Amino acid sequence: MPLQTDPSGRSVVPIWINNQPLPLDSRSQTFPVTNSLANREIHHAHSVTESSASAACEAAWTAFQSWKKSSPSTRRNLLLKVADVMEQRKEDFIKSQMEETSCDAEWAATNIQIALGYVRETAACVSSIMGQMPMNDKPGTMSFVFKEPVGPVLTIPPWNAAVVLCTRALCSAIGAGCTVVLKASELSPLTHHHIVSAFVEAGAPPGVLNQVQATRDAAAGITEQLIANPRIRKIEFIGSAAVGRIIGSVAAKHLKPVLMELGGKCPAIVLEDANLGKAAMLCAKGERIFVHSSVYDKFLTILHSIFSSPDKISTHGAAVHPGIAGKGFALLSSAKDAGATFLVDPDTSPSYINTTEGGGNTGVRPNIVLSAPNSKSSSLHDNESFTPTSLLTSFSNDAEAITLANASDYGLNATIHTRDLARAFKIARELEYGQVHINSISVYVSPTGSQGGVKGSGWGRQNAGWGLNEFVAEKFVSWHES
Repeated sequence: MPLQTDPSGRSVVPIWINNQPLPLDSRSQTFPVTNSLANREIHHAHSVTESSASAACEAAWTAFQSWKKSSPSTRRNLLLKVADVMEQRKEDFIKSQMEETSCDAEWAATNIQIALGYVRETAACVSSIMGQMPMNDKPGTMSFVFKEPVGPVLTIPPWNAAVVLCTRALCSAIGAGCTVVLKASELSPLTHHHIVSAFVEAGAPPGVLNQVQATRDAAAGITEQLIANPRIRKIEFIGSAAVGRIIGSVAAKHLKPVLMELGGKCPAIVLEDANLGKAAMLCAKGERIFVHSSVYDKFLTILHSIFSSPDKISTHGAAVHPGIAGKGFALLSSAKDAGATFLVDPDTSPSYINTTEGGGNTGVRPNIVLSAPNSKSSSLHDNESFTPTSLLTSFSNDAEAITLANASDYGLNATIHTRDLARAFKIARELEYGQVHINSISVYVSPTGSQGGVKGSGWGRQNAGWGLNEFVAEKFVSWHES
């Protein structure tokens, strides 16, 4: 679907309601979307108002009356067609991700491939939504438990992994028979609009999927209005724990259920029998690394080789805007002030990588932070830095490793590196994380496996049948002989 043109001749990502763009006029408010690498505006987006937000909710409610009765094959075929359209328009998705989020082409393409797997697996599971016929103690009585679509859903995805996380959320809700109001990220509205257009091209009826976006200043008020709208029956939010707390409290005030996947400070545990070379490459992409003391020095040498070699650590891409790079830099500086040292160039670290055409700081040099005795007092200890850095600590035994790994408010992903499967499973069962991967990266995902966080990383599960069942409500119906 083409972008709109406003009265000033600028390209604008539209508000999308009932399969139509909301008209632009001289009173319409738009906001710029920028590319941090080029330090320039790339397009604008139409900012939602209270009235258009209400219109989106009403459209979703009207469409829900028929979409909730659609057959499993109708929903399955729609999702499969969506995947086909996205695959055919792969280059559009790659371009918009690179322009809006300043990621590199490899990550943008990976986003699409993962998203296609999510959509097709969810489509395959649509007919797995099943009720039950529980036995009843009362003679002459039959009991039925139906699973019915919960209603219109407010979906709030983030800018990072813009295709994967948004697509996964949409296909689970729509596949379950719900309709959606998508509050697109103000940092990646075109990428999210491409997903909406794929649904429209695939044949989604009017009102099944509607898109709004808002300026950062208006976002909090618009989000609360959307949550409070009586047409909205559930919210899915993917983002930071700080915003998640706000979303959760607002939803609780209006007694609305929430599916949340929040941040993580993912630990990687490297046991003494691990393949250290492989583990070092995989752990280099994590946030916290805990290494057995007997192999700590050897592992440190391998890490130094990796982080000192530009061809082994990607420095492509940048933060979506300088503020995020600045926040990460501040966290690293806080750790240094608390006594931590850096593996590479300790005297000059942390350091920026000036990746913008205008000379702005939107990149932080990849590095390893060596934990100091008082490092827990720094903000880096349990805050996502969104930088290519990891915090390294040693441990003496499995119990200590488990304690260190669980010493976090978060509970999203964790990894264990070892050749001993029984030992790995024993440790995995003690880790307070929604996913534990053995000999893999912490962000490993599978369309056929459940995904979600515990503790401060949210609640609920996504992917395949787990995701579909998040968007149904159980209804008990009994029949009694007259």
